Amino acid sequence: MIERTVMLNRRTILVCAISALCLTAPAVQAEQIQIFYADDGAAIGGYDTVSYFSGSDPVRGRPDIAVMWKGAVWYFSSHENREAFEANPYAYAPQFGGYCAYAVSRGYTVGTDPNVWKIVDDKLYLVHSSSIEKMWERDVEGNIEMAEDHWPQVLRN
Repeated sequence: MIERTVMLNRRTILVCAISALCLTAPAVQAEQIQIFYADDGAAIGGYDTVSYFSGSDPVRGRPDIAVMWKGAVWYFSSHENREAFEANPYAYAPQFGGYCAYAVSRGYTVGTDPNVWKIVDDKLYLVHSSSIEKMWERDVEGNIEMAEDHWPQVLRN
């Protein structure tokens, strides 16, 4: 009886461990496909993503104040901005991997112009160009909703 209990416990532990691995596999897979658009390896064309949240125009980052995150190099204009990003990168990283939010809302990806952007509900959205921005602005909330429906599956296209 004691041997059977030990065997049952080992089996239970093994089944639980395998189940846990299977349940976390989709999350790991989803994380791996979420990439950030990085023109020449630098996210947001080398602009400091934290600077977008300062209330003024975005500022170019410096290569000597950089961090590698999610497969892209992120440049910062100050050590303080780099530290803020490192403390909570998801708070500053652009939505939809830094791809054009309008394009993602339409089911495809295209690069962005770092000078065409909008903060909505404390999230950074980048757009391809000022002409595309006009279309984006017609229904920002609706475009965000549609883009969320396509993200991250749009990366597989």
